[in-house]
Amino acid sequence: MAEIKSTLNNISILGLLTLFFACYGQNKPSNSYQNTATKSINIGQTVSSLGQNIDFIWQDQKGNYWFASNGQGVYYYDGKTLKNITQQQGLCSNYVLDIQEDIEGHLWFSTREGVCMFDGKSFVDYTEKVSHATTGKWRYTPQGIILRHLNGLCYYDGMSFMGFSIDPKVDDYAKTDMNRPYSVYSTLVDNNANVWFGTQEKGVCRYDGNSYTFYNEQGLDKAAVRTLFQDKTGTIWAGNNGAGLFKFDGKGFHNFTDEKKLANPEFLKTLKAKEGTLARPWSINEDNNGNLWIGTIDSGLWKYRDGVLTNYTQKDGLTGQSVWKIFKDKKGELWFVVDGNSICKFNGKTFEKYNF
Repeated sequence: MAEIKSTLNNISILGLLTLFFACYGQNKPSNSYQNTATKSINIGQTVSSLGQNIDFIWQDQKGNYWFASNGQGVYYYDGKTLKNITQQQGLCSNYVLDIQEDIEGHLWFSTREGVCMFDGKSFVDYTEKVSHATTGKWRYTPQGIILRHLNGLCYYDGMSFMGFSIDPKVDDYAKTDMNRPYSVYSTLVDNNANVWFGTQEKGVCRYDGNSYTFYNEQGLDKAAVRTLFQDKTGTIWAGNNGAGLFKFDGKGFHNFTDEKKLANPEFLKTLKAKEGTLARPWSINEDNNGNLWIGTIDSGLWKYRDGVLTNYTQKDGLTGQSVWKIFKDKKGELWFVVDGNSICKFNGKTFEKYNF
């Protein structure tokens, strides 16, 4: 069983690092970087396997895969060669938390130390520039990118950065205070361009372009909301690290885990994990057949379809009980990051470890 990753307040190593997302900026990146993304890159050290603490995957416009590591930089995979890219190649930190791509094909890496952009050839550090962005009103557009940082959030529309915060008390915190209940752990843009934020202790926040609405019913605010997802039917799901899986009915969230009698109420009291439960979802995704997959940090994977839940664990081929991330690529294939150090694929019956 995977070691418990967070305390009741989720002040874990991964949780703390998430708070350091740097994301403000004043100016659009120089036009010299436009449309320079290439099919393959020529930097990094060729390796035979992923390192440790992989908790994020991105596939760029060219089809290349990027794996973010919490301590060992990023890993780049073009389908043939796996490369490790670190601070030695210009990455602003080896603690990479998030990867996003702008409309021009530039990759943005949010890290513990700051934010940098990769143009296909080299990295440009934007930490200083983004720290002085103007704050104000914003509205999501399809080409936009939402980023997180210690004291709030910011929005990049492809032209400029706009800082904002969902926390009304953001100015009252000391910079060294990591226990911030409004800290954002997950973000979702729904089909209607509403933006949803999963917080540390304030449940889920929805932004409709004008105002913020918070949902904290049925234990949604008991621990960090680690994942948000909208399925093909339009239903929004939220995974709380302790209180379970929640489903949005259009007015509010109800506790799906409690309804299915798969809760582990002792975790919120003693931090003791329990197999066979759906109390700690960390990632959610959906396959092309309409199956909803829920990755937990202590009970493997759950598949949900037509009212039926099926649990998959190490007996089914998973390399561990802790599923950190479920990523769906451009072909519709799911990548399951297990224990932060291996990738598993589902063949329809069992899971197999993916070898690079």
